[in-house]
Amino acid sequence: HRQIFTLMMERKELQAELNVAKKKSAKPMLWVSMISMVMFFAGLTSAYVISMKRDDWVTFDLPNAFYTSTAFIVCSSITLLLSQRFLKKNQKDTSRILLIITLGLGYGFVFQQRIGFKELEAAGLYFTGKSSTVSTSFLIGVTLMHVLHLAAGIISLMVVIYNHYKNKYSQDDM
Repeated sequence: HRQIFTLMMERKELQAELNVAKKKSAKPMLWVSMISMVMFFAGLTSAYVISMKRDDWVTFDLPNAFYTSTAFIVCSSITLLLSQRFLKKNQKDTSRILLIITLGLGYGFVFQQRIGFKELEAAGLYFTGKSSTVSTSFLIGVTLMHVLHLAAGIISLMVVIYNHYKNKYSQDDM
């Protein structure tokens, strides 16, 4: 019985050490991924600015839906930060509501992007084919990469909301 008890204690200690190690590595991994995303989008932005000097570059006004989507994504960042602050104050219900609002704003962003692209197509600006231009093709490329990034964010946010409902977060974890 003593050996079983010792093995159980060793397992508990090992699990406790593993939990500490996970918490220590989570923040550096988050920073690495954030920095790599910033570098990726900085590279795309740089390529966009350089490509604007091409002779075949066509300028056009962006549809208002793109500005609305930008407002949605900025608001989603604010609601996400507020959610974290309310969780730190142990106001879980308010935090949960703000997370759901953040998710809704993310979906709103995607919806507005779709509307914007439909408006560009209605204006005769196509992304592929004979009628496409370098500028519109570039815009769709950048946006598609952004949508992939956003999809990962929405999936992550859904996991956070699920874990929030399971009470896996507390003010002590923040």
